[in-house]
Amino acid sequence: MTFVDLHDVGVAIPIFNSQNRSLKKTMMGMATGGRIGTDVKGKTFVQTLEGVTFHVGANERIGLVGHNGAGKSTLLRVLGKVYYPTTGSAIIKGKIGSLIDISLGIDTEATGIENIYLRAALLGIDKDYVTQELNNIIEFSELGDFVHMPVRTYSSGMHMRLAFAVSTMIQPDILLMDEWLSVGDESFQAKAEKRLTSLIEKSNILFIASHSRRLIEKCCTRAIWLEHGKIKMDDRPEKVCASYFKE
Repeated sequence: MTFVDLHDVGVAIPIFNSQNRSLKKTMMGMATGGRIGTDVKGKTFVQTLEGVTFHVGANERIGLVGHNGAGKSTLLRVLGKVYYPTTGSAIIKGKIGSLIDISLGIDTEATGIENIYLRAALLGIDKDYVTQELNNIIEFSELGDFVHMPVRTYSSGMHMRLAFAVSTMIQPDILLMDEWLSVGDESFQAKAEKRLTSLIEKSNILFIASHSRRLIEKCCTRAIWLEHGKIKMDDRPEKVCASYFKE
């Protein structure tokens, strides 16, 4: 059974050497991010999430909205088990796939083929499956003979096509996204959109953070509005978007 259950989740990130930070920077941090505080030992921390509670079941598509610094990226990292709650509990059942940083682990000195295996290994994809799909990945990325060249010789578009082709090999129960991926020129973008849509349809649960009202209302069955690390609203996408985007 695939589900996500968060209860009273809080994430406090320690700020080291905070005594050397200016008051101006501290005040900017309070305005744009989570709440800044100190513990009993006088250590400074930023409370990026606080009291976050929700349950997500099978076939739900969750859109995360909120201003920059509201806690969306932190929440995605909790769901991806990159961050662990400092308070509360997070129970996440199901295989997790993340499209938050598709270039993570790409070695520019290695060839395209070497990077396909390297990036796939970081995503937990079986090597035999990669070998089986290798020709399809090369064909999809449209790299041609460049797949045998070091990635440092690639244009930015080629680099992104390679990263996208490998990253979308995942077959997760829970898919995490930070905005919709837009890669390549117009012809490749159409192909990428189709591949990405297929991946989303095959996943059991989707979490996507976005500033696009149209995307949230089109793709999601539910929306969660975060503000200063707390849930301000959790309801149908059209209802949440009507409240959030009018601000």
